[in-house]
Amino acid sequence: MKIDRTKFAQCLIITPEVFEDFRGDYVESYHQDRYNEELSKYGINVDFVQDDFSFSCRGVLRGIHGDDKTWKLISCPQGEIYYVVTCCDKDSDQFGQWQSFIITGNNRKQILVPPKHGAAFLALTNCTFHYKQSTYYEDCKQFTYAWDEPQFKIEWPLHSIGFDRPILSKRDAEAKKIEIVGFTNG
Repeated sequence: MKIDRTKFAQCLIITPEVFEDFRGDYVESYHQDRYNEELSKYGINVDFVQDDFSFSCRGVLRGIHGDDKTWKLISCPQGEIYYVVTCCDKDSDQFGQWQSFIITGNNRKQILVPPKHGAAFLALTNCTFHYKQSTYYEDCKQFTYAWDEPQFKIEWPLHSIGFDRPILSKRDAEAKKIEIVGFTNG
């Protein structure tokens, strides 16, 4: 596997090794011992306890969600997403900064997202989204920021897929702006 750093210290891009032959290809998406060994080189020790999948049609935007305890390892086994990680740690000088990634079933990239970082994605095509979590999901302990939060200034490529506004869940559509509600850390 290949690991690259991002602008956030513990947020990493992981590209698993792909084995190809005349039949197609094979990817080992996760091996606990190998991941633990490689991540320990970055001072990261994480155990994943839950796997989740979501299936979205083009134009769906999910997030910005996170909490103060959970690590996530995300991938997009099918389709293509525009994935955004935002620093949501109010004590960090990087609060509100974000970085985007194109994750596809073809490039097989994974993003390791640390606690106190919000995550969101825009489905650029119909897609399958997969993530491993280090804690069990508890909706009541998560924070939600509006996808169009003015303080974050995230550049969503909506027009490139023919949308003026994304398709949102009720939770995401009703997310309040920071200047209205202030920041809570979960």
